[in-house]
Amino acid sequence: MTDVWEDVVGQEDAVARLRAAATDDAAMTHAWLVTGPPGSGRSVAAKAFAAALQCSGDPTADEVAVAEVRAGTHPDVTVVTTDKVTISIDEVRGLIGLAQRAPARGRWRVIVVEDADRMLERTSNVLLKAIEEPPPRTVWVLCAPSPQDVVVTIRSRCRQVGLRVPSVEAVAELLVRRDGLEPGLALESARAAQSHVGMARRLARDPEARARRRRILESAARIRGVGDAVLAADDLVETAKAEAAARSEERDAREKAELLRALGVEAGATVPPALRAQVKQLEEDQKRRATRQQRDSLDTAMLDLLSLYRDVLVVQLGASGDVALVNEGAEELVRSLAESSTPEQSLHRMDAIGEARQRLAGNVAPLLALEAMMVALRPQV
Repeated sequence: MTDVWEDVVGQEDAVARLRAAATDDAAMTHAWLVTGPPGSGRSVAAKAFAAALQCSGDPTADEVAVAEVRAGTHPDVTVVTTDKVTISIDEVRGLIGLAQRAPARGRWRVIVVEDADRMLERTSNVLLKAIEEPPPRTVWVLCAPSPQDVVVTIRSRCRQVGLRVPSVEAVAELLVRRDGLEPGLALESARAAQSHVGMARRLARDPEARARRRRILESAARIRGVGDAVLAADDLVETAKAEAAARSEERDAREKAELLRALGVEAGATVPPALRAQVKQLEEDQKRRATRQQRDSLDTAMLDLLSLYRDVLVVQLGASGDVALVNEGAEELVRSLAESSTPEQSLHRMDAIGEARQRLAGNVAPLLALEAMMVALRPQV
């Protein structure tokens, strides 16, 4: 039988706790909070736990149950993921109604909420009641970067499982085993992604993603003054917009066509006034999703730049013999930047990138945040 935990990389302690709970009702509880830094595999661990909870000991039935959970078709496992800025109250209310139902076929009804940190406080308060008084065979599994990202009233009612950043070697081994990637490319991608499994997989499988990352790193070396900084910021924002549009254009059109068909509106026909509110709601949801995708793309670019100056600082401090570079494929660029600046300037640039990430998270206009950051990256006297 397939091991449900095989894709949970470098999390031996967490897997041991979850495995024990899945096989022993005495170690089980109704609400779990899985936390860990981006790329640690929170959602992967949560889904593996959900699959383990459906296993009854019958190898044939368990094989089917695990396959259904992984495919997202198991009737008793619901995974909530959002590519919008926040998880809405209406979504949570729907989950609460679902949680009241007994399992249709499996041992437990499992509701996994990825990115539980995207719930506003009022939304979390709606969920709190369901977690305080759960049905006997319902399990909530919430995922968030840290316990502090979830309101205290909810996290105090959950059993917490903390994940850590897996090693580069463990991520590379997973890419080789699961995706059949070449070991050298898998290792380089895992290092460039700083052990973020999803990002490493994308870099290893997509040459354009690797080229785009390289262009982002090289943009830092091309900044010579304020004018260059403004142009670099504008290019980064426009690229993020184009990526978000390309990623969502086909999906948006398909969703709108499906909605109009469900409402009985023929293709190309005018939407009746009584139905326009539903179409408008869909368009607003799609707009929020595009905003989230754009922000995620920009944040990834800033993390890449942060890794670049981290490497520059490592070289400047003479520690490159003991500390591996994240961007080994761009070592020439790293050493060029190290020779043309000081450690203090590298720290200043890293602080500027961190501040830009905070501003973006605080809903500052992306172009303004990126312009200020790029200006701080220009050569200093």
